[in-house]
Amino acid sequence: MVKEQIKPMTSRERVLAGLRREPVDRTPVCNPTSVATVELMDLVDAHFPEANRNPEMMARLAATGYTEIGFDSIMPVFSIIQESSALGCKMQWEQKDNWPTVRMREPIWRDVEDVVIPNDFLTHPDTACVIECIKILKKEYGDDVAIIGKTMGPWTLGYHCFGVEPFLLMSLDDPGKTKLALERMKEATIQFGMAQIEAGADALTVPDHATGDLVSGEYYDRYLKDMHAEFVDLLPVPLILHICGRTVDRMNSIAETGIAAFHFDSKNKPQESMDIIEDRISLVGNINNPETLYAKGPDAVRDEVCANLDAGVHMVGPECAIPLQTAIENLTAIPNAVKEWHSRRESH
Repeated sequence: MVKEQIKPMTSRERVLAGLRREPVDRTPVCNPTSVATVELMDLVDAHFPEANRNPEMMARLAATGYTEIGFDSIMPVFSIIQESSALGCKMQWEQKDNWPTVRMREPIWRDVEDVVIPNDFLTHPDTACVIECIKILKKEYGDDVAIIGKTMGPWTLGYHCFGVEPFLLMSLDDPGKTKLALERMKEATIQFGMAQIEAGADALTVPDHATGDLVSGEYYDRYLKDMHAEFVDLLPVPLILHICGRTVDRMNSIAETGIAAFHFDSKNKPQESMDIIEDRISLVGNINNPETLYAKGPDAVRDEVCANLDAGVHMVGPECAIPLQTAIENLTAIPNAVKEWHSRRESH
């Protein structure tokens, strides 16, 4: 919600107000997932894979979203694999032009009885790195910009630790076993989230990849809706749920969880999404990654930003972690377009 005569806000104030659907001086530009690029890695000498595993390098690269691009938030977790590494998954760390991945053809769990959160889960180098990075960012930018952590939801952990196909087959064949596995895996989500909050995170992204092309809205209600509502009670900062794909079939259920915000994909039109959520939660997104940010130019980015602002979307940013080869000028086009849109509104 944007009203006239709001006093100028810091980036942190702006994002936190946007998450609460309170009046803001302008629409926040928020990245709940990664905006790291190869160009930014080169700029601050913090490259993959080291920037995923060294807290100082992670902080240096993450800060460019604020210092170089002009976003109102810093989100330092570039990948979706830190917890899975700490749980014992086999990793492919790659190089600076590619994402680290879990070797999902080598699952570590085959049955629900295998699901155990190790005692050293939070002291493992790949989770401890994130916790220490957030402390660094909070010390340097904490009063000025929103620091957003990230803790993977149990559905995503199921893909990584059981393998995508075995986990989805289990969800089809044995709902009871699936629910028990999710209950056990959610402890990792909660533990890592709480550790990041204690380190200074102002909000948490919770990616839970029950994506529109793999999981139905009915399955979201069956397996995840109540658990996501539970996270709202257990994690005492605003939560930003992230699910990729076409998700209008579950947006009403997501809005009923009490989650602060939903980070939505460009496969969902801004206005149709706003019509469904009815100001019960905030929406953040949904600038297209592979076509617009990666392959087009600032004018196309500006058009998508304006479509979101015209629909009343609460916070604007990329729909997901951006391609690593994305041009910086396309990323800076997002905050520039937001400021231009508000300037035009004020001049009328």
